[in-house]
Amino acid sequence: MKTDALIIFTRNPEIGKVKTRLAKIIGDEKALTVYNDLLLHTRNETQAIDCDKFVFYDTNIIEEDIWSLEFYQKKLQSEGDLGQRMYQAFESLFKMGYQNCIIVGSDLFDLKSIIIETAFKKLLNHDVVIGPAEDGGYYLLGLKKGNPAVFKNKDWGTDSVFAATMSDFKHQKVGVLDILNDIDTFEDLEKSQYNIAALNLL
Repeated sequence: MKTDALIIFTRNPEIGKVKTRLAKIIGDEKALTVYNDLLLHTRNETQAIDCDKFVFYDTNIIEEDIWSLEFYQKKLQSEGDLGQRMYQAFESLFKMGYQNCIIVGSDLFDLKSIIIETAFKKLLNHDVVIGPAEDGGYYLLGLKKGNPAVFKNKDWGTDSVFAATMSDFKHQKVGVLDILNDIDTFEDLEKSQYNIAALNLL
């Protein structure tokens, strides 16, 4: 077992249940295509990182999918809102003995392995590492120990999350990463490196 662990939060890729804001513009099938491409990108960028890696599914664990058991361990997210689910994921890994835990979502074509590796390095001399998203949330959070307050009293999915979270870290040394664009809307997709032409939207 390594001392560093990466938590990857995913939604099970089911039509009509992923990227619903994006689906309003491009339809459920194409939104599912985009999400599957996001999952593949996330896997490709995380697979070679030198840490233990855990994929947390939102509804049920899929044994045969892109997340090979050679590189990833599989778990199920707990009940509750996003904050409760993230808190329980961190707690489960700290209880296993990991010292540095980072969580990322699966919504970013901008996410690169070097960003996650940089975050682990920053945790060596920071209490917390956070990666702000352009929409006011965050795409990455790294902790050395459980911190329940960070996951409570947040309006998840709104532009207040990053600022509200930073206020919880007033007396801690925080490493802040570059701002990245996560994919929730068609405008987000247009700003990304994604090949929209391949969707044949016309």
